[in-house]
Amino acid sequence: MTEPKLTDAPDWLYLLREYETLYRHGSSGGARTIRAHRRRVRDALSAVIKTNPALIAREPADKPVTAHLPRAIDLGSRQSLVGFSRALYRVAHRLTWEYGYDRVPRGLRDKYAYCEILGPRGPIVTDRLILGFVLFAPNTTYPQHHHKGIEESYISIAGAWSENDAAVYAPGSLILNRAEQEHRITTGELEPCLLAYAWTGAAERLTSPGMRFSSPARSA
Repeated sequence: MTEPKLTDAPDWLYLLREYETLYRHGSSGGARTIRAHRRRVRDALSAVIKTNPALIAREPADKPVTAHLPRAIDLGSRQSLVGFSRALYRVAHRLTWEYGYDRVPRGLRDKYAYCEILGPRGPIVTDRLILGFVLFAPNTTYPQHHHKGIEESYISIAGAWSENDAAVYAPGSLILNRAEQEHRITTGELEPCLLAYAWTGAAERLTSPGMRFSSPARSA
């Protein structure tokens, strides 16, 4: 049997094109570092699409927080990201939601999960870039953490959230976390929060990201 390719699964291809649109037409806010990151993401994604990468079958999996996904998609469909939200809706039943950590704080298990759609583990296979989604329930605190050797951006699809208590970010906002930059996320009290994310870095780091929460500071 011939190995399935991206062009054999139009719904996945359309979702990737929506990602490309996000990173091509969104604003950098005048920041050179954000402009450069956006370029890296879209250039890598365009290159991946051109190779027509292989698809691997991943077993769909839910976590408790995915009960909030329909509401998050509804919210995204009311905003400027309606095309993106509709493309996500078409593949929502095929997503593999997971935690990504060996140990997840008990209070976080029902309120957080992420899914990868493009990356070393598929379902769209590449080691050039990772794209996926993070979903939070209302009133969630995602503990302090960082990514070694990986630059990360979030684009808000639905819900209000804050990073490091610095500001409130609305749908359409892009936040850039440089490699090793510590960050902590909190979400609003009434609605779920859905973020699209992109990871860039060396292939070996993307293949084995080693996700860990930061150790709590010790008292002097």
